[in-house]
Amino acid sequence: MLAIVKRSDDMRGFVVLPKRWIVERFFAHLMRTRRLVRDFERRTTSAEAMIYWSMTLLMTRRLARPHPGRG
Repeated sequence: MLAIVKRSDDMRGFVVLPKRWIVERFFAHLMRTRRLVRDFERRTTSAEAMIYWSMTLLMTRRLARPHPGRG
């Protein structure tokens, strides 16, 4: 489900919009993979494979990181 979050005109200054930070964080993780910074791929299937590869790297790093409060 896609829900567009719009900023109202009566807000002043910085206001955190709901769910927007999740998408921005996702794009930031993708941009850390150098090959995904530009549109180098000719086919969408190879671009999709690079996104899966990038997210796999992210998740394996998170799983390999020691958790101080667990165990």
